[in-house]
Amino acid sequence: MSDDRRPARPSNRRPGGPGGRPGQRHAPRGFRGGERFGPETVWLFGLHAVRDALLNPERDRRRLILTRNAAMRLGDEAILAGGIEPEIVDPRKFTAPIDPQSVHQGAALEAAPLDWGRIEDLCAPDPDAETRDIVVLMDRVTDPHNVGAVLRSSEVFGARAVIAPARHAAPETGALAKTASGALERQPYCRVKNLGTAMETLRDMGYAILGLDGEGEMTIAEALAEVPGGRARPVALALGAEGPGLRDKTRGLCDALVRIDSAADFASLNVSNAAAVALYATRNG
Repeated sequence: MSDDRRPARPSNRRPGGPGGRPGQRHAPRGFRGGERFGPETVWLFGLHAVRDALLNPERDRRRLILTRNAAMRLGDEAILAGGIEPEIVDPRKFTAPIDPQSVHQGAALEAAPLDWGRIEDLCAPDPDAETRDIVVLMDRVTDPHNVGAVLRSSEVFGARAVIAPARHAAPETGALAKTASGALERQPYCRVKNLGTAMETLRDMGYAILGLDGEGEMTIAEALAEVPGGRARPVALALGAEGPGLRDKTRGLCDALVRIDSAADFASLNVSNAAAVALYATRNG
């Protein structure tokens, strides 16, 4: 399996310019503004995560470790697309440097982290969009399983990007990729130096910023009804970590604080479930 069989990389330009729809992602590059926010490489594991990373022509892949059973389940198409020769190992002596308790399914891939480019390009509102442009902001959400689930929901509901701070947020890891079940390869996950600066950038681009808060003064539907510009106005949804919620600075940068009504007095949603509900309500509101 030689490198000359690796498919050509597509152009980084999206059809129609930076306002393309979610199916026309701005292809990732290897660095974030000239510097990395995290390790040089990550180990992805699990059949779904590894397959999608092998099929993503923008992944810079380094090592592929498989059991014979995993290689058969991945299939020749995915392995050839990866462009690297797999190391076949005994399942009893899986040599990838990952947590032995990880549910790796006999597949692990070392690769460089993805980068999706500048917020200004990635999140530029599309004046011809049939649905509202949506961006998700995560304020210090550190659990990779929650972030992975948010990426899945964001892909389902067509969010332009998920944005989180470089520090105090879940980095791209194998656990995050496995929970995202392939969405990490397709749904932009942008980690920025300063979340507040990113929020100001989105506001300058025309986004209304709604912060989810259990004590919010109005529901998402009520807030959307008051947003100037109606359904043509893009919306950024800010979600905080479970427990502390949004930081004061983040709250202060929101145009409105909104809540998800509950039928029970003491019921609450975790951040990934809240994101899914908020995305659905915003897309259809």
